[in-house]
Formats: sequence, structure tokens, C-alpha cells
Amino acid sequence: MPPVYCGIVCSIALMPGRDVTRNARLYAIVAQASDDALIAIMDAKYHYHFWRPITAIRNGDLDSNSATERDPSWTPFINTPMHPEYPCAHCIVSGAVGTILKAELGDSPSPKLTSTSNAAGGMKRSWGSIDDFMTEVANARIYDGVHFRTSTEVGTAMGKSIGELAISRYGKPSAKGSDR
Repeated sequence: MPPVYCGIVCSIALMPGRDVTRNARLYAIVAQASDDALIAIMDAKYHYHFWRPITAIRNGDLDSNSATERDPSWTPFINTPMHPEYPCAHCIVSGAVGTILKAELGDSPSPKLTSTSNAAGGMKRSWGSIDDFMTEVANARIYDGVHFRTSTEVGTAMGKSIGELAISRYGKPSAKGSDR
């Protein structure tokens, strides 16, 4: 699981009234669903083997679409990952984690979600809701230049389904933190 998600889960785990058993269970479900999500996404990526924006844009004249043009000098804002584009891996993890956290909160309001990046010198980023976080993850992958919108939508939807499967498999804890 990418480190950014640990901070998001910790934001929920640090809410008043939570105990160590309930938090251990939450981290276990999130870890399991994240692993399942990453397995599913890599299977899908190598099944579809879809090109990245850098390849599509630099070879726009080779796609049999007269509405696209080639831009051989285009570069994304971040390094392009060394695996196929479709679907978005970050989005499947954010969808799975977000779905589990929303179920964990139930009707309770979401705390401010915060994550700290050691790679960026301790920079902190915060979100007002789980949905805001999931949306930002998807948009960031597009704005970075490494994914197309469809890939982020499909990745997020896959993640939500995996999160729902984890919830149905492991159940949702009661308000007091005990299992059903």
C-alpha cells in the first residue's frame, strides 16, 4: 500500500473512542483489500496492455484518428510508470481504502484526513472528506500526465467493488468496536 494511504487510515484510527482492537481490525481489512486491489489491477493492466499518454500523444499520427496530431516533444509532469496504463493502480487502492473507511465511519462525520510525505520533506496534505481524497487521487494521475480519465474512473470503480467485497467478507464492526 502506498504510504499516503497509511496517513488517511490513521486519521480515522485516531478518532476519539476507538480502541486498539478496532484499529487493528481496520488496518488488517485495509491491507487485505489493498493487496487484492493491486493484484486485480496488475492482472487487468497486462490483459488490456493499453498505452500511456506519453506514447499516445507522441504517436498521435499513428492511431488511425484524423482528429489527433503528433507532439513528439510532449512530456508528463512525473516519470511514466513502467507498466501499462489501464486501469489506474492508485485509483483502485484509493477506491478500496475509501470505501472501507466510509463503511467504518458509518453515519459519523469524517475527520480531517491528513497524510505526511517523508519523500517531500515532511510536507502534509489534508482533505475534508474521503470522497475529496479519492477524487484528488484520480485527478492527480491525469494532471501528472500518466493516465487517461477513463482509466481513473474504472480504477476507482474497481477499488470500490473490492472495498465492498472486503466489508461483506469481514463484516462491519459495531459502534462499540466488536465484531458482528
